[in-house]
Amino acid sequence: MEEKKINEKESLEIITEMINRTKGRLRIGDGNLLLLWGYTALAVTALTATVLLITRHQASNWLWFLIWIIGGTAGAHVDRRRNGKQQVSTYTDSVTRGLWSLVGFCAILLTAICLVLMLLAGKDCWTAMLVFGLLIVGIAVTIQGVVIKEKCLVAGGAVGVVAGSVVLCCAIGGIALAACWTFPLIAATFLLMLIVPGHILNHKARRQCTKN
Repeated sequence: MEEKKINEKESLEIITEMINRTKGRLRIGDGNLLLLWGYTALAVTALTATVLLITRHQASNWLWFLIWIIGGTAGAHVDRRRNGKQQVSTYTDSVTRGLWSLVGFCAILLTAICLVLMLLAGKDCWTAMLVFGLLIVGIAVTIQGVVIKEKCLVAGGAVGVVAGSVVLCCAIGGIALAACWTFPLIAATFLLMLIVPGHILNHKARRQCTKN
């Protein structure tokens, strides 16, 4: 029995179909990293706001680093467990891993720059980290939504982009970032950008798994 030979056009069609399938496939727990970062950021926002309200001391803003410490440590553990259960790395996994690795590298780089400017030049540039956490993360969430064709991620990322742009414009224009509106804005952004999409992704994955 002769084997059917596949020409170049048919090979490309097969590869394209495989990529489209992997982009559309969800697994239970796909939203867990979003939920981890979202709930961590929300909790740290509430903690920082409370401590600032009680002490009235700007040193309380160092608590923001808990987001990177807790989220980075726990996130690496969740990601290892998720990849350990997965036998095949898909197109979506590769794109997502590369995207968030880039975001993580930029966060470390920006933190280092802010520290150097504070210690050597006495300049407070930490607003840049707030802009990063809203605007850049929002862009990354939007890109991931486009890649896997999830409207909830695109919408959530758009919220982050808008919020980050507002904070950026206020910082450039010399408008004070008053705690009375900044903290609610940050909390609402993390809720809509990370937590809500995370729950939606897990719900869709469970429903998809039940159908299969």
